[in-house]
Amino acid sequence: MLEVRRSRAYTRWFGWYSRRQFRRHFHSLRVQMSPDLPAMALDVPVIFYCNHAYWWDGFWSQLCTELWFRQNLFIIIEQPQLEKHRFFTRVGAFSIDRSNARSAVRTLDYAASCLLMPSVRQNALWIFPQGVIEHVDKRPLLFFRGTAGIVDRVLKKIGRIYLVSVVSRIEYLEDQKPELFVSFRPAELVTATGWSGLDALTSTMQASTETHLDDVKRQVVQRRLEDFAVVLSGAESVNRRVENFRNFFRPGSGPDES
Repeated sequence: MLEVRRSRAYTRWFGWYSRRQFRRHFHSLRVQMSPDLPAMALDVPVIFYCNHAYWWDGFWSQLCTELWFRQNLFIIIEQPQLEKHRFFTRVGAFSIDRSNARSAVRTLDYAASCLLMPSVRQNALWIFPQGVIEHVDKRPLLFFRGTAGIVDRVLKKIGRIYLVSVVSRIEYLEDQKPELFVSFRPAELVTATGWSGLDALTSTMQASTETHLDDVKRQVVQRRLEDFAVVLSGAESVNRRVENFRNFFRPGSGPDES
């Protein structure tokens, strides 16, 4: 497996690069998040488990970490993809090879060790339990048990861990460029005394993600976007420039000639 080789310089560069790409390709990035979420206890690790519907997944994890959290970010990426883009190991990524059972177990052990390492910052793992990119509206969702396996390992060591459902959705609304919506649910504290097993937790996460995705879709369709804060605005698209040009030359819109 490919392990993390974190670099502060690469992390700063990737933050700049992500912002540049978002502004270039999206009209806006909107984030929905409870104000209590960044107040998680720093000595309790957290797993952000996310749906996997777009090539962009993972880019916004670094951005959200910079904006709201005091965390050491880790992210699991499929072995073939990370082999192609090894620079992601410099910003906290490590690989998983699901075709090799022994290697996959090693990855789960490594993930738990990352979450348990001593740090004044919170240790945070971003993971996509679907394992592959699937359409955002595909149902039912099917999660691998790896996330629950990591939780089990952490609970055996320190007895508690946060789980946070995160979903994303890309939609075209009133602009030529799409809008990216990212929604965070409140953190759930899982404890060793309440542990119900790998299958039960995996089913719970699947159901939670489905409900979360459906809720975000409903808000977007109904244009109830007041809970989504605009985090980044993209460069003006062609249709906006054309509209502004036309408005400038409409009667009464030009300079005062009196």
